[in-house]
Amino acid sequence: MTDEAVRVLIADDQALIREGIASLLSIEPGIEVVGTAADGRAAVELALATSPDVVLMDVRMPVLDGLRAAELLRERLPACRVLMLTTFDDEEYVVRALRAGTGGYLLKDLPSKELAQAVRLARAGVDQHDSAVLQRLVTALDRGAVAATPRADLTDRERAVLRLIARGATNREIAAQLYVSEGTVKNHVSNILARLGLRDRTQAAIYARDHGFL
Repeated sequence: MTDEAVRVLIADDQALIREGIASLLSIEPGIEVVGTAADGRAAVELALATSPDVVLMDVRMPVLDGLRAAELLRERLPACRVLMLTTFDDEEYVVRALRAGTGGYLLKDLPSKELAQAVRLARAGVDQHDSAVLQRLVTALDRGAVAATPRADLTDRERAVLRLIARGATNREIAAQLYVSEGTVKNHVSNILARLGLRDRTQAAIYARDHGFL
């Protein structure tokens, strides 16, 4: 990870929250707030102008909501990581955010130090989700477990790994359950993502739900 400061843009329609987050992050070492926006459209325009590393995006905003703004940023500024930061942990929002390719879904009761660390990890490519959000995702995955025939181009072991990814297991937990090394699990995960054209474990979990792997 580079030693350069993480460039952050904050999008929230509530001025007090927006400016408060900006003030808290501005005093954190290694973080530079490059701007704030009060709606999704302004966030997209400002991001295109400033090229931040990370955008903290509220879900519900006027003019253009955060989820649609996240989709636009994924298309127009793919190097930028979007973290949803919101008070809403509704299942629909969580799943839509994951489908939009966001790098995480966090709730606003997060302590400032943890939020700063989340920003740093986001720039490093690490997806992060609030524990309550993960439970919503597991519920959604459980409900959608009846779908289509699994892809035939995955091996039996890769399918087993994919099922465990969808259930939220870490590489270490998968290795323990399948009696293989963590290195072997990492190789399986890389193969799964490559074969299915997926970016990360979150997208793999959604794929597993949609294609009947649970």
